[in-house]
Amino acid sequence: MTDAVVLLAHGTPDSLDDLPEYLARVRGGRPPSPELIEEMRHNYAAIGGRSPLTDITRAPAAALSQALDGMPVYVGMRNWRPLIADTLAQAATSGARDLVAVPMAPQYSTLSVAKYRQETERACPAGLRVRFVESWYEHPGLLEAFAEEVRAAQATRGWDRVVFTAHSLPTRVVAEGDPYPDQVAATARGVAARAQLERYEVAYQSAGRTPEPWLGPALEDALRAVAAHGARRVLVAPIGFVCDHTEILFDIDVQAAAAARRLGLELGRTRSLNTSPTFIRALADLVGAAS
Repeated sequence: MTDAVVLLAHGTPDSLDDLPEYLARVRGGRPPSPELIEEMRHNYAAIGGRSPLTDITRAPAAALSQALDGMPVYVGMRNWRPLIADTLAQAATSGARDLVAVPMAPQYSTLSVAKYRQETERACPAGLRVRFVESWYEHPGLLEAFAEEVRAAQATRGWDRVVFTAHSLPTRVVAEGDPYPDQVAATARGVAARAQLERYEVAYQSAGRTPEPWLGPALEDALRAVAAHGARRVLVAPIGFVCDHTEILFDIDVQAAAAARRLGLELGRTRSLNTSPTFIRALADLVGAAS
């Protein structure tokens, strides 16, 4: 019987001084270049000096614990503290014996969710059973939570077009059979149906800084295309992310917003789910189904 939950996320540094170590973790131990460190320092400085990812992941963890009648809900990060290994050790020390692990990434990819699972299995203490939720991209509660935010944004402004976004991946990964883009498309269809959107676009954002091809169209290219077709007010709905962090607060609110201004577009964004009650109920249902 499940007696604890862990929410898994990518992780983010606590301060700008932590960037070299953090980026080395993200890069599999390869030291980042001074240019990359400086670029990331600029990006983080533009959103207040740090990403709120860890703090915001703790907020739904607290809300989920309440929804589960006080069951302990932990937070584990793959690339920064609290590291998954330390979190699992803490859970086991506190008496957990049967734990459900939920990645805060609804769509499965070998570059994200699979790595969370690998680290969870590697670091799992003896005597602790972990049930892993691999993907939940079409969970009705998740789709409704995203649709609620689209409807709320539509109620305040007449948007010409809605663009759903998710994190990009190298196209070689997709060629190897990664299901991620199909799952992103399914999430978009489900949210669009619930929000009663007659038309929408899907774009990818936050591509890595490597020369290989990445999934597209990139968000800026999608904005250019809808502008060319007469759109003037565009709503971005990031359905590949469930909470505020750098990819939302910088890549959309700063970088994409600047691109939109150059194109003569008014750019809006749906609120992140964060502690949306509908989202928390979806998480609770996932835990129940995995138990």
